[in-house]
Amino acid sequence: MTSIGGAASSQMVDWNLAVATATRLVRPGPEVSRDEARAVVAELRRHAKASESHVRGFTRMGTDEIHDTPVLVVDRPGWIRANVAGFREILRPLLEKMQERRGSGTGQAVLGAVGAVGGKVTGVELGMLLSFLASRVLGQYETFAPASRDLPAGESGGGRLLLVAPNIVHVERELDVHPHDFRLWVCLHEETHRTQFSAVPWLRDHLEGEIQSFLGETDVDPMTVLERVREAAQSLAGGRPEAEEDDGGRSFVELVQTPGQREILGRLTAVMSLLEGHADFVMDGVGPDVVPSVAEIREKFQQRRAKGASRLDTALRKLLGLDAKLRQYRDGERFVRAVVDQVGMDGFNRVWTSPNTLPTKAEIAAPADWIARVHRKAD
Repeated sequence: MTSIGGAASSQMVDWNLAVATATRLVRPGPEVSRDEARAVVAELRRHAKASESHVRGFTRMGTDEIHDTPVLVVDRPGWIRANVAGFREILRPLLEKMQERRGSGTGQAVLGAVGAVGGKVTGVELGMLLSFLASRVLGQYETFAPASRDLPAGESGGGRLLLVAPNIVHVERELDVHPHDFRLWVCLHEETHRTQFSAVPWLRDHLEGEIQSFLGETDVDPMTVLERVREAAQSLAGGRPEAEEDDGGRSFVELVQTPGQREILGRLTAVMSLLEGHADFVMDGVGPDVVPSVAEIREKFQQRRAKGASRLDTALRKLLGLDAKLRQYRDGERFVRAVVDQVGMDGFNRVWTSPNTLPTKAEIAAPADWIARVHRKAD
């Protein structure tokens, strides 16, 4: 991968050390034999392929063309490597901005402060956070996947679908659900994300533009961000389980917001709520026809979400903003269901017409307002 920001990048975080630390600390997956592991990987690949036609038929999105984005079934270290590569890619504008400031007194002070902390220390702490997350993610559509020599074939950078096999096996055992049904159910959700981006060509560029604008607005002391990494890492180690109470319980995202960023973040939150809620709606809508035990799976999965976890897990979720992601699933699914109930699937699909037809954050909570705005204009 192309070097990012030269000295600025190395001062801020040692990416290689982050990968090494996370890989070393991540918990082992569930016990499976080599033959069982091969069977799980093969089945997930089959389900990912089968999900394409199921999702397209239900959503009426896309064409019969074959996806050009790869499906990668990975273990926990593979997920870590993929996400570190993604972090490096998405932070490029911020690192370049810091490097541009190097010539000014302010820039020298900022970079000097980061250098004082040390990229290696930050790399270790970031690795600790990634080790926590790596055992929890079932699947992920990487919208901005960079080319990487650390991953299998298909890393051209147009997006890729990751399925984390050990985590899927762990959850299906924990919930005591039919493993084949659960694996297909997970694939339906992730395939919906792949369909969203392949069927809506402008969506990726729109999101990338919003994210780059968000980072371009960043004018925060990097020490503040690094302190959040440190607090989260210390809570992982058992040193500060009360981290959710710091700074009024604010997450990383909330700490780096300028007024301009708050406006951008509102739009991003609405889009992410739409995408996640749509995927949940589709996985349950397709489910009855192809996943016999979908009702049991959804009930147990919702109970698992609602039950929460330990105080440590709650602290980290708050700090990392993961609570907001859980709300996105719930609020977005309500929006999609309400719109489809009122105007049908084709009426809902007007949401994909252009950035102007995406719901606002307020409209996610009030679907009738989106219907009135978009359908009144179109009709």
